[in-house]
Amino acid sequence: MANKGKAFFVLIAIAAVVFGLVYAGITLTSNLGKTDSQVNVEDAGKRLDKLYKNINVNNVEPVKGQIDLDPVAVGDSLPDISKFPISVENTTDSFVEIFSSTEKSGTGIDGWLNEVAEAFNKSNTQVSGKPVSVKIRNIASGTAADYIRSGKYVPDAFTPSNELWGEMVKAEGIPTELVTKRIVGNVTGIVTRKAKYDELVEKYGSINVKTVTDAIADNELSMGYTDPFASSTGLNFLVTSLRTFDHTNLLGDTAVQGFERFQANVPFIASTTIQMRDAAKTGMLDSFVLEYQTYVNAADLKSGYVFTPFGVRHDSPLYALGDLPQEKRDIIKAFADFVAQDKNQKLGTEKGFNGLEEYQSELEAVDGGTLVSAQRLWKEKKDGSKPIAAVFVADVSGSMDGEPLNRLKESLLQGQKYLGRDNSIGFVSYSSDVSINLPIAKYDTNQQSMFVGAINSLQASGGTATFDGIVVAMKMLQDEVALNPDVKPVIFVLSDGETNEGHSLKDIRGLIETYKIPIYTIGYTANIEALKSISSINEAASINADTDDVVYKIGNLLNVQM
Repeated sequence: MANKGKAFFVLIAIAAVVFGLVYAGITLTSNLGKTDSQVNVEDAGKRLDKLYKNINVNNVEPVKGQIDLDPVAVGDSLPDISKFPISVENTTDSFVEIFSSTEKSGTGIDGWLNEVAEAFNKSNTQVSGKPVSVKIRNIASGTAADYIRSGKYVPDAFTPSNELWGEMVKAEGIPTELVTKRIVGNVTGIVTRKAKYDELVEKYGSINVKTVTDAIADNELSMGYTDPFASSTGLNFLVTSLRTFDHTNLLGDTAVQGFERFQANVPFIASTTIQMRDAAKTGMLDSFVLEYQTYVNAADLKSGYVFTPFGVRHDSPLYALGDLPQEKRDIIKAFADFVAQDKNQKLGTEKGFNGLEEYQSELEAVDGGTLVSAQRLWKEKKDGSKPIAAVFVADVSGSMDGEPLNRLKESLLQGQKYLGRDNSIGFVSYSSDVSINLPIAKYDTNQQSMFVGAINSLQASGGTATFDGIVVAMKMLQDEVALNPDVKPVIFVLSDGETNEGHSLKDIRGLIETYKIPIYTIGYTANIEALKSISSINEAASINADTDDVVYKIGNLLNVQM
């Protein structure tokens, strides 16, 4: 009897061992042939489902709103010009106001033109027997061109980074006189990691926009560039790349097909140069575009990257605008002569300008009409064969009541005009709970009407569960990706940044990293640092949208990303 009992326990032990081996085999083989990323995504899916089930999600019956089919009027969204600071005040009654690009009318190494203008204002320069001066307004070239072309505000003179903006202003019918092609020397270029640069040179023999676009099209180079609607470097890169595909017709079928093939493998288009630099620091990009004056002043770039110039030079031409009286034209000419003096050019050299003087523009003159058409082409083709699926996540907590929510609604109602029709969108709102106001669907006229209706129906109350709202958006997007694997998921969070309920960033950071969904954040009277911490995970932009320029900023963001 004792032997039988002993045998029984031996059988049990053997069975346990066999079961353990079988279980281990199943566990091991269940992941056999799967990549780490596949396993991680599966784990992330389980985690996402678990978090989603812990959230109180309301499905709201969509309501239609009245849509406006009129085209976007950029001038309507531009804030009052006072939003952009005067960096040098005039000191006399006889003066001209000059819009200046930010790399030369900012502070520190970017303040060259300010120093020269202040010296001019102290020089007692006279025109028609009267002392004269200049007023400098610090404003990015693309934004400045929007003010001028829309007629919202036209200064006396304009010095953008390059001549492309001057051609676009001229094409709009604004009287435009080129006073000088150059007030200080600069070029733009492709900045490439040294190791990748050597690798490309070995294969292609040299580095230029043609070899770079070929390498990108063949998926051999990870490169980012900036918004060609706002960035001088981005616009320059766009038209230069189109030219590499067909130098006789930038908008012809050959150029368009080449651009589509190249663009399909571009992983990153930045809204700003700062956003692009931050992405480069993470190692996400092998290469990106930048002006030489910025490059030469950045020690971290000079040591590990190679600069290759391209396109038109960025010599800051100076234009007189509008039907100016002769006195103002003479002041602009006097200022151009003053800027050209050796001492002022030497100051520019000290601040990183006037480098690479041997480089000549490789791009012939492009008329303004062609540039505008190239921008439209970019908007239509930038997503290639991968349409975007985006979920807008709106904070409707009690802290958003009043002006913040009103501005959120206004900015979305205006910004939705920039959403591409080939894309799909959904809409979520959150306070203590989360509501799905609009499931993801193609952005046709019907979806647009329901999107507008969802925005108009928003009301503020309750706590702030921001990360619950993001979880719901991620769940919606992962379900959409399962149905349409080619879509590119994106999230836009509009909030004041104060989270006081629900899950935390710590709870969902791993999901955001695994799914690699860029989360763009727009803050309204916001804790902008809290929002930046969300966007920085996947190198998305974070906008501090105050009450003056939120509509314009969101319009630009959606124009680039959607």
